[in-house]
Amino acid sequence: MPVPSTRHVAVLVLEGAKPLDVGIPAQVFSTRASMPYEVRVCGASPGLVTGGDGLSYAVAHGLEALGWADIVFIPGYRFPDRDDPPQAVIDALIAAHGRGARLAAISTGAFALAATGLLDGRRATTHWHYTRALAARHPLVRVDENVLFVDEGSVLTSAGAASGIDLCLHILRGDLGVAASNHAARRLVAAPYRSGGQAQYVPRSVPESLGARFAATREWALHRLDEPLTLGMLARHAAVSPRTFSRRFVEDTGYTPLQWVMRARVDVARELLERSPRSIEQIAADVGLGTGTNLRLHFQRVLGTTPSEYRRTFAQGE
Repeated sequence: MPVPSTRHVAVLVLEGAKPLDVGIPAQVFSTRASMPYEVRVCGASPGLVTGGDGLSYAVAHGLEALGWADIVFIPGYRFPDRDDPPQAVIDALIAAHGRGARLAAISTGAFALAATGLLDGRRATTHWHYTRALAARHPLVRVDENVLFVDEGSVLTSAGAASGIDLCLHILRGDLGVAASNHAARRLVAAPYRSGGQAQYVPRSVPESLGARFAATREWALHRLDEPLTLGMLARHAAVSPRTFSRRFVEDTGYTPLQWVMRARVDVARELLERSPRSIEQIAADVGLGTGTNLRLHFQRVLGTTPSEYRRTFAQGE
């Protein structure tokens, strides 16, 4: 087999960079016989970059590394929704992309990538805590909050820090094939593939309300998830018409009332899967979904995984 030519990887460290996000691509693509990559860690300029979590980075390269790289990784950084990176960084990313480099953001690095405009009209993701902020700051980006990573060809994004491993292994599979990706996964003691998306790692899938309107009705519904709940019943409790209730409920939560109820039922099912030995059929009845088949269907739709896989991942004592 011919030996692949060496590919150049730049890891761009911005102010507040998170250590794990920086370390993942630097380690996955580290120069070694089995990995035809050369890695350079760079910043807006050579020197000391203040990172997050009490660490700083002494980088040997500045933005010229982006002109050398075939792949540019943008690790996540703290407070991404406050300010865009310096214009020189944005211009260098645009120039690198323009000459054919792939740009790959890990976690909140998606904000820096979105600031270039290169994600406009494309799917992208970021850490679940920041998906709404990314959508608000960059409304032309089609933010997908339920996935571990998104590959749009020349621009790629991943969810929270550990999903940077998933993204890097995905890039390896595309560059060198499955065998090389699996070899790297074994070296990292990581799963070559992870089932589901990041939705299963969000503490609750029911969104926080933007106001107190209908709070009493939401609380009332949460205590009756094992019972039939219709739009009419919810609207009667709120003392408004079903049409008014639906419109205002969507304004408050981003979901229709019955979508919200379904997500609340899935959340309770998650807690029971984590903390109780009850069977999937029993849990389905407990949360008002009737059958295990129904629970599996909605669990997959909301969380991107199965109840059994979720229990194996999150059950206490395992």
